Amino acid sequence: MPEKSAASNKNICIINRIFLIGLICGLLLPPPALAEKYNRETAVVKTVKRVGPAVVNISSEYETRPEQNPFNSYGMDPFFERFFKDFFDHGYNRQQKRTSLGSGVIIDGNRGFILTNAHVITRAGTITVTLKDEREFNAQIVGADPDSDLAVLKIDSRGSLPDIQMSRSDDLLIGETVIAIGNPFGFSHTVSTGVISAVNRSVRTDARTFHDFIQIDAPINPGNSGGPLLNNNGDLIGINTAIYANARGIGFAIPINKARRIVSDLIAYGEVIQAWIGLLVQDLNRELVEHYKIPTGKGVIVESVTRMGPADRAGIKSGDIIMKVNSRPVPSNSAFQDIMRAVAAGQTIEINLKRRDRFITARVNVTVFPPEQALALAEWLLGVAVAELDRNVRRKYRVAAETGVLITTLRTGTYMDRIGAGPGDVIRRIDDYNINNVEDFKAAIVKFRRKKSVVVLLQRGHRGYYITVKL
Repeated sequence: MPEKSAASNKNICIINRIFLIGLICGLLLPPPALAEKYNRETAVVKTVKRVGPAVVNISSEYETRPEQNPFNSYGMDPFFERFFKDFFDHGYNRQQKRTSLGSGVIIDGNRGFILTNAHVITRAGTITVTLKDEREFNAQIVGADPDSDLAVLKIDSRGSLPDIQMSRSDDLLIGETVIAIGNPFGFSHTVSTGVISAVNRSVRTDARTFHDFIQIDAPINPGNSGGPLLNNNGDLIGINTAIYANARGIGFAIPINKARRIVSDLIAYGEVIQAWIGLLVQDLNRELVEHYKIPTGKGVIVESVTRMGPADRAGIKSGDIIMKVNSRPVPSNSAFQDIMRAVAAGQTIEINLKRRDRFITARVNVTVFPPEQALALAEWLLGVAVAELDRNVRRKYRVAAETGVLITTLRTGTYMDRIGAGPGDVIRRIDDYNINNVEDFKAAIVKFRRKKSVVVLLQRGHRGYYITVKL
């Protein structure tokens, strides 16, 4: 009998232990529904949870004339005009004010810096930034660069804001998953996914060619512009910028490596400080291709080298064929300019070139354009010499304008000469840059020297004329 009792007690202890273990497991393990939820938390879900609060909605208000299409009135690139046209209703003639919606991403929560597209804030009056938690802030423009279509805004907050650090885009994999977050058509914090279809993509539009885009198949709709492109790890690898107007399922983003230097300049100087190496290049035409035996699209020819400039000191000569810059092929002048936009003053670049039958590698120390050469550059680009608009000059040329620079000489045969400009005309504006004096004129020449054309506001007497000048 005692043996039976001992065995029974032992069995009871075992049962109690099993019950206790089951109870503990029941308390520690989530219920089936919760466990299923955790299993559904994919990399995309985790990324959106972590990065979503750093994505903002940007709205900007500006005045438009009732009789004008706001896109045309502000000279927006046709690429973006087609992109945004369907976003707004077609009542261009019925509204005085119009709100443009876009996206942005907070890249510095302590200082309140937001990265977005330049075209999102084009001609903005007041800019409002709305966070995911519906807090609203008035934003100030720190700087904008239309050439790269990037801009930096700043908002002031009492505490630190959620942010995401810029990652890298030089190790992207074709076919890897990407995530886009933005505000398409005003639908806040919309998530779309896809894959990287291609890198280093160039997109030609009516007005210009954009280089080095990341091509993705994630849907990018109006309002997504300026929002982040993320990889599966939640790294910021690009800024969504536009869709290809004539196709579905094709989107583009600016690589974050390209954006990083531009953002740095915009925060430090309010504009992009363009690097300079002191040479001009041109595309290879048929005659040059035959003469130098270089296939079309395989290089550009050095047209001129500034004496004692960085390229001259590195041994580069007029007539050299530039094949690569920092291991990147240079198929055209526009590609060369785009590569140089990504280079900062103080860097050293490696240029591979062909000189007759020899292949040479030159190391060039990049610097900034010397302001003292701006007037000489203006004479070469525009064919004009200018002077301050002081009282004596105004009296001599009977000039009505009070600000600007006076054209004193104009080289015969230049584009401005052919369209009828001449000495005594006043240059009031170049593109979006107001010209009040010679220093402003020099700054504008340096800023726009790589463009194919600029819009110049000329004043003759009491009338002003906007003309497009080819450079």
